Order: sequence, then structure tokens, then C-alpha cells
Amino acid sequence: MTERRRLDEAITATRSIERDLVDTSELIEMAEAEGDEAMAEDGVAALKALALRAEKDKVAALLSGEADNNDSYIEINSGAGGTESQDWASMLLRMYQRWAESHGYKVEMIDYNAGEQAGIKNATLLVKGAQAYGWAKTESGVHRLVRISPYDSAARRHTSFASVWVYPQVDDDIEIEVKEADLRIDTYRASGAGGQHINTTDSAIRITHIPTGVVVACQSERSQHKNRATAMKMLKARLYERELAIREAEAAKTEAAKTDIGWGHQIRSYVLQPYQLVKDLRTGVTSTSPDDVLNGELDAFMAAALSQRVTGETVTVEDVD
Repeated sequence: MTERRRLDEAITATRSIERDLVDTSELIEMAEAEGDEAMAEDGVAALKALALRAEKDKVAALLSGEADNNDSYIEINSGAGGTESQDWASMLLRMYQRWAESHGYKVEMIDYNAGEQAGIKNATLLVKGAQAYGWAKTESGVHRLVRISPYDSAARRHTSFASVWVYPQVDDDIEIEVKEADLRIDTYRASGAGGQHINTTDSAIRITHIPTGVVVACQSERSQHKNRATAMKMLKARLYERELAIREAEAAKTEAAKTDIGWGHQIRSYVLQPYQLVKDLRTGVTSTSPDDVLNGELDAFMAAALSQRVTGETVTVEDVD
């Protein structure tokens, strides 16, 4: 039923664009015949709006993966570099929060570990909404920041790294078998915002899936049982995403390029000084307004990466210093 609804919506949208294209073209022809410049300008403006609408629907058509319509977890981890990387990780966290909010998605903070001086060591968001995973899934990888450090008294330029991992929330009707013997479960005291009560008991949960090495953590609830239930959902989601990635890699025969998001596989560079540029190293998409990108304007980058994933097109892009 979900697939049928998706196809119905796609067909309806395409037919609507076709009708509007014919009507607008006839309007422009009529305006030109009558010499009505105002009507012709309105027709051209309508065509431009129609082109934007068609482009948006084109991207939506790419979101046909098995889990694309699911809610999404976005996990952010700071890299080596202490405060610099932890501050960069917090900037990425804010960027994805802004992006999700701009799409009308609901955002929940599942896990949050603050840095010693500033920023975060790691955090996990749950983004709830239609096609949340489909849109966000191409953001997995290493993100690099180049800027004049606000923490360096000599005002030197620093390069910082943080990794992003995106995986879908698993539907209740998808069965993922997890054996209790394969789990190591640790409890610890929650950290970060939430009031004094949150730090008084060992309510936070960390689960390690020993066969795969997958680790998840949750501290968003006061109850250890609730945190454990949420962490188990996250673990199943990670294992499910892992299986999807393996399937996709086998089908495309590009496992190393598509599944490995280690520190040597950065996907995007954000340069704030000495010039301003954000460049996606997979698709070549750029923006000369890093402030807008860091405020959540990510759709152009996501759309290009989605298109590349579907078409298999490869792009050679030079890195930015």
C-alpha cells in the first residue's frame, strides 16, 4: 500500500505538470498574438515556477529505496583534534537540526555527549517525517571544516573533521533478529542538559553488538528501561542499514566507495577562511555561502548525491584546501 500510494502521488504530480505546461504555453502564445507583454511576462514566470516544481518532483522520484520513507537517525561524531573538532561536530548538529526543521520534520535528541571545553564529542538525532531517511541518507561520511580557529590566540587556520552516519528507523513490521548473547550492555550516568535529576542515576544505556562491533547509546529518558528500549531500536536500525548498504554495494559492485565512511573518505569540505566555499567532493556541487549551508540549506547537495547514487555517474572533483 505504501508503494502504491507513492506511485499514485508520482503519477498525479507528473500529469499535473503536463497539464500546467500546456496551459501556460497556450497562455504565452495568446499573449504574444495579442501583444500583451504583461500577460507574456506572467506566463514566463509561471514556466519558471513550473520548472522548479518539476525539479523538486524529479528529486522525489529518486526516493524509492526500501527504507526511504522511514524516519532517520543522524549520528555525529567529532574527529581527532579536541576542542576544534568537537566545536565542528556541534556546528554540524545545529546544521542538521535546522535542515530538518525547515522541512517540517520533528527532531528528537536521542544521545548527547558534550565536549570538555566546547562543542560535542558525539550526538544522535531522530528525525521524524515523510522521506526523512531518503533525503538524509547521502550525508553519511566525513565532513571537513577549514577556518581561522576562535580557540587559537595566534589566529591560525585549522582543519577539523567530524563524521556523520545516517540510518533509518526500522518499521515494526521489519524483523531483525538480535541474540541476547551477542550483546554487551553497559549503564552509565547521563551527561549534558536536562537538569540535575538526569545525572543522579545510571539511566543511560550503551549497547554493543559484538559480532559486528556496532555501538549505540541512549540517554534521552529518565528511565533505564525506556533508554534500553530506544537503544535496541537504534541497534536494529543500524543492523538493518548495514544490510541495506551491503545489498546496494553488491548490486553496484562499488562496496568500498559506497559503504566505507572512514576518516579517509570525506564527502564535503566547508572552507570559511581565507575564502568562503562549500564543495561536495562526490558531485562537484558548490556553494559560496557557507553560512546558508550551515543554517540548513542542504537540499542542492542532497539532490545531486541522490541523483548520482541512482544513475551511477562518477564525477572527478579536485579537493579544496
